[in-house]
Amino acid sequence: MKRKPKFGQNFLVDDAARHAIVDALGDLSKRTVIEIGPGHGAITEIVAGRCHRLIALELDRELAAELTFRFRDQPQVQIVEGDVLKADFRALVPQGETIDVLGNLPYYITSDILLQLFSAGSAGLIDRAVLMMQREVADRVSAAPGVRDYGLLSATAQMNAQVESFFTLPPSAFSPPPDVYSTVLRLEFAPRFAELGVDAVGFNKFLRRCFAQKRKTLKNNLRVAGYSPEDISAAWPVGVPAQARAESLALEPMAELYLSLSRTSALASAATSE
Repeated sequence: MKRKPKFGQNFLVDDAARHAIVDALGDLSKRTVIEIGPGHGAITEIVAGRCHRLIALELDRELAAELTFRFRDQPQVQIVEGDVLKADFRALVPQGETIDVLGNLPYYITSDILLQLFSAGSAGLIDRAVLMMQREVADRVSAAPGVRDYGLLSATAQMNAQVESFFTLPPSAFSPPPDVYSTVLRLEFAPRFAELGVDAVGFNKFLRRCFAQKRKTLKNNLRVAGYSPEDISAAWPVGVPAQARAESLALEPMAELYLSLSRTSALASAATSE
């Protein structure tokens, strides 16, 4: 337990917190759960006694071996040594089923893991996730439009899931203690692409363009992305200030602008081809 972490791990040692994290997933008796970065198994041992099946993804070879030995007599537990960013969630999910996910996300790849989960959620593979991450990142994920923390990660998360902030833990809840506080979020996956009438690939690309430079107005970011001032003006949603920044817009007017620009661009292309 005192072995020096090789991948910057900070292992959860707060007993109340580990139980609260698992409780947040709800009834697991018929569920398959994927745990990201189980470490020494502080949360794994609780989940293993509650779920139908547990797949624990651990990058550290020595920890994976430790966990494989520890849970050798529990056939519902599968320890997989590997990188979560390279994991094929579709292959891990039983045919016709969905999964729940939990994990203490490594600080340096939190955004990458979230994007992978959003992709799997959009494919209908994930129902719920309970994730612990650096407090500042959690604040960005859960931020509402109009506040400073709202940005591309916020919009992307909230296009894919309903985000709920549960609690924040101090560095003393971990060993070794990190230099930051950590927040636990629960994500109920409910992609809004169909509801807002937008295609996922196109709209995600559009959001990246809108948030490309946070200090620029939305119109300026769109001009840099290649939209003409005339098309932007014609597509601009009623009630949105001309100098608005992307961080001030909710997803609904953002989707309205995307659809209007798509129609305007399509008409312009058709006229040019004639």
